[in-house]
Amino acid sequence: METRAHYVAVGAFVLTMIVIAFAAVLWLARAQLTTEIAHYDIFFKGPVSGLRVGAPVEYSGVPVGKVSAIRIDPANVEEIRITVEIDAAVAIKTDAAAAVETNILSGVSFIQVTGGTQDAPLLLPQEGQRYAVIRARRSRLASVVARAPQLLEKADEALDHLNELLDDKNRRAVSQTLDNIRVFSGGLAERNQDIAELTTSANAAAHTLSKLLDNVDRSYSGPDGLGDRAATALAGFDRVAKSLSETSRQLQLALQDVRPGLRSFSQQTLGDVGALVGEVRQLVSGLSRLAAGIERDPTRILFGDRREGYRPK
Repeated sequence: METRAHYVAVGAFVLTMIVIAFAAVLWLARAQLTTEIAHYDIFFKGPVSGLRVGAPVEYSGVPVGKVSAIRIDPANVEEIRITVEIDAAVAIKTDAAAAVETNILSGVSFIQVTGGTQDAPLLLPQEGQRYAVIRARRSRLASVVARAPQLLEKADEALDHLNELLDDKNRRAVSQTLDNIRVFSGGLAERNQDIAELTTSANAAAHTLSKLLDNVDRSYSGPDGLGDRAATALAGFDRVAKSLSETSRQLQLALQDVRPGLRSFSQQTLGDVGALVGEVRQLVSGLSRLAAGIERDPTRILFGDRREGYRPK
């Protein structure tokens, strides 16, 4: 009886698991049939290693679909055409871009769609396209891999230059330089006492210079110092400048007072003086003629002209 009871329990458990599995399959099929799918094409230039059909498609890290087909584009053998199925509820915008990302730990590749702003229009199929085309971009890892040959070439050139730098001649020069440094260090060790004395002398000189600067500062800023004297001299200069300004102002006032007299002198008095000078010149001329006549005939000046002229009969 116990053995038959075990068989019944096992059979009931197996039937229950079959029913649950069948229900799960029906539920998944129903969910898949009720989910609307949108197809997009992505054209990649270069290898898509690690990417397989059924690989997940993520939008900013959120799973939204899967890869449905991978094939070389018949119209251009340099491009790989990837067809993806994405939930139609996910709005793919025209500024979105897709890249092939690779999980470094597992080595499995997947499609990562990034970008897309709210204000951008929806991505729709263009004329001559079977599906809308998502713009492809190179992933960070792919960019590094693409630049790896250039990096290796530059590293090889750097190693060649390093080998040229470390030739026999340069190695001998470096060895001589190290020997010179060793000799110089030994000389410094031998002259340790002299260096200590030099350091003491430098400290004493710095202390003396500090005292000198303090004395200069006190002589300038102390009472009756250069600063006070300079301030006093500047104050005296200021007073002299003010006095000169006042004197200039008074001279201007005096010139304004004298200006009418000068104008009258220049217009009237100078004319009278000119007439007086002309009369004086005439007087001097007459006196000159009188003196000349006295010198020639003094009696004529005193008694007149006594000569009788011819009188006709």
